[in-house]
Amino acid sequence: MDQKNIPRVEKPWGYELHWAITDRYVGKLIHITKGHALSLQYHRKKDETIFLRSGRLLFEMQEGETLVARELVPGDCVHVAPTVVHRMTALEDCDVFEVSTPELDDVVRLEDRYGRVTTE
Repeated sequence: MDQKNIPRVEKPWGYELHWAITDRYVGKLIHITKGHALSLQYHRKKDETIFLRSGRLLFEMQEGETLVARELVPGDCVHVAPTVVHRMTALEDCDVFEVSTPELDDVVRLEDRYGRVTTE
């Protein structure tokens, strides 16, 4: 896949570039604009690892019954197992690499600044 054929998916918080899509894994570059946040969410099946390439990111992740917030800097990475609640908020413009299992639509949104909460 050459660069001109990489799908760009616009989001209210920035965009995603889907640079690898197979039946076994997906690779994305996620650009989050300063001050914006992804949903507070979890995945039923999707297993993902994120790597912060640039910027500063507030990463919230459930540990037990508590949502713990950590500031990530370039070079930090986090593994998010299925069912773990998490959220990313850009303290600066951020570029995040995400590698995951291929369940792209497996998102349960608990809170969302842009009105996209999942109803179950």
